Amino acid sequence: MQQPSILVVEDEASLVTLLRYNLEKSGFAVSEAHDGEEALMQLREAMPDVVLLDWMLPRVSGLEVCR
Repeated sequence: MQQPSILVVEDEASLVTLLRYNLEKSGFAVSEAHDGEEALMQLREAMPDVVLLDWMLPRVSGLEVCR
């Protein structure tokens, strides 16, 4: 059985590290994006099961990524 996948979209590195650690410990496959533009590129390539999305991101806002 494949691990559920989560894309963490967050520009604060310490928060990404904390989320990755806890999510991987709970059995999730975690990928990360550090701004909205990077998130959109990753979402075009593969659709994760869940996206944890910060609203206030550089370049493209989280709201725009969600739309």
